[in-house]
Amino acid sequence: MPDGTTTAVSQEEPAIRTLELTKHYGPAVALSGLSMVVPRGEVFGFLGPNGSGKTTAVKLLLGLTRPTGGEAWVLGARAGNRQTRTRIGYLPELFRYQGWLSAREVLALHCRLAGIARAEWPAQISGALTTIGLTGHADAKVETFSKGMQQRLGLGVALLGDPALVVLDEPTSALDPVGRADTRDIIRRLRDRGCAVFLNSHLLGEVEQICDRVAVISNGRVLATGSLDELLGSGGVRMRLTGVTDAVRAALARRGNVSDHDGWFIVTGVGGEAVPELIADLVGIGARVYAVEPVRQTLEERFLALLRDEEAAWPS
Repeated sequence: MPDGTTTAVSQEEPAIRTLELTKHYGPAVALSGLSMVVPRGEVFGFLGPNGSGKTTAVKLLLGLTRPTGGEAWVLGARAGNRQTRTRIGYLPELFRYQGWLSAREVLALHCRLAGIARAEWPAQISGALTTIGLTGHADAKVETFSKGMQQRLGLGVALLGDPALVVLDEPTSALDPVGRADTRDIIRRLRDRGCAVFLNSHLLGEVEQICDRVAVISNGRVLATGSLDELLGSGGVRMRLTGVTDAVRAALARRGNVSDHDGWFIVTGVGGEAVPELIADLVGIGARVYAVEPVRQTLEERFLALLRDEEAAWPS
């Protein structure tokens, strides 16, 4: 259960660790037996359809509600530890800031709420504005901001205090393609400095570009978790070749099922670790290789397949 005690925390502790975390609202099960580990310095995607338990899990991790069962630790302390919460940045999906305040004033307010020393406010505010690309709008009223600009401001709020864990709920939903690219860069920089990023998003293409590992949940249960390579597998390899002789075709066929079109050859069933050896064999028997691309299912395809399998398993 959440507590308010403080303890010395080792940096070796993962950013998030849960064990059979469960939440019931009366007879309704919002979350059932969530077990996961999110190391520091990792971007972790938390995926699921609407009503799957994602928001409940975030509330439990932030200490905004208490679990019915199981346990959760955040940055080495029990979820809800007040001192630990000062080291967590959070961008909610439904963000809203006081329209009569300027961007600078919103950030100053959240510096105060986060307990940041007043002497550090100018540097924290300036750094956040620069990172989110709102330096030129620092003194503009929030009510004049577009939704995308407000979302950038919310990300700036989440970055105050150099957090060790940042929880982002649909952080690019209101952003244009440039804003999404900027946000991916910010997330990568957080990861590079050792910060863990816990990311909720329905934009699976975005998740596939930025996350190190993901968990897929539905109806309060984890359906699958792992790295993208583990979840998506290696469907094969796609190569653009010339100099394709019978010997080259035979070498391809020994590796798996082969199809070709307009100079491109697809070999299914080839693991990523076998690709360098395959290329060396092809070059050794006279083929010229111009391009090599992995072939595997997309995260969206895998996500939908998991949901279909789960639906089929439920009694009708």
